[in-house]
Formats: sequence, C-alpha cells, structure tokens
Amino acid sequence: MRHSIKISGLQDIGDAAREFLRLTSGRRIIAFRAPMGAGKTTFIKAVCEELGVRPDEIASPTFSIVNEYIDASGDSIYHFDFYRIENEAEALDIGLYDYLDSGNLCLMEWPENIRQLLPDECLEVEIAVNDDGSRTVSWDD
Repeated sequence: MRHSIKISGLQDIGDAAREFLRLTSGRRIIAFRAPMGAGKTTFIKAVCEELGVRPDEIASPTFSIVNEYIDASGDSIYHFDFYRIENEAEALDIGLYDYLDSGNLCLMEWPENIRQLLPDECLEVEIAVNDDGSRTVSWDD
C-alpha cells in the first residue's frame, strides 16, 4: 500500500511527523531518500521531537555520521547521515550493524550510499519537493 503525507509548510511539520509515526508504528529502520535541501534533516528532527527528544539536542550528523538521541521513554534513537561515506566499509567501521540490530529506532539520510548494507526490513521513504514548495513524504508498506 502506498502512503503519502503532504507538508504544506513548516507550520504543518509536527502534524506530519505525528501521522508518519502513527502509520509507521513498529518500523525500526527507516531510510529517507531525497535531493539535497528537500528537508530530510528537518523532517527527522520533527519526528524526534514528537518522540520527546529536546529540539536543541537534534542536529545533522553530517560530520559525525551518527548522532544518538534519547526519547521520552529513555530509549535511544540513532540518526545517520551517510552523505560523506565514500564506501560501505566506512559504515561498517562505525559499527552500523550494532546500531541496526539494537532494536532502537534508526533514521538514515543518504541511504543510497550504503544501499547494499540495508537490511530487508528497512522502510524506504522518499521526500519530494513539489512545484509549490510543499513536500510529500511517501513510502510503500
């Protein structure tokens, strides 16, 4: 089944994140594909905020590759940015499978750079920029 959520502007992103979490409940490994500037980090930040992470703790892990946040239940959330990964060995060197096998929520940006390492249960999500500047978050269940 195809799902999509339209985000008209930043004022709607919290509602979109809540709906996304409702529709993807139980999914622990989520990969976000989108062009540069489409809002991957912004949407992941909204998702984390909905889970109780303080906004000032959420930042793009572009240079660190992975950031860990703690949600309202005390569980870890792992936020990856594979933009600077030049080969899959670099992802393995940071212990990628330890994170993916942890049972905690893993949110990934630029997953196409590690495509061969993604497990079958990974939910692939697309963020598209529409002509009017809105965004559409979509995925197949």
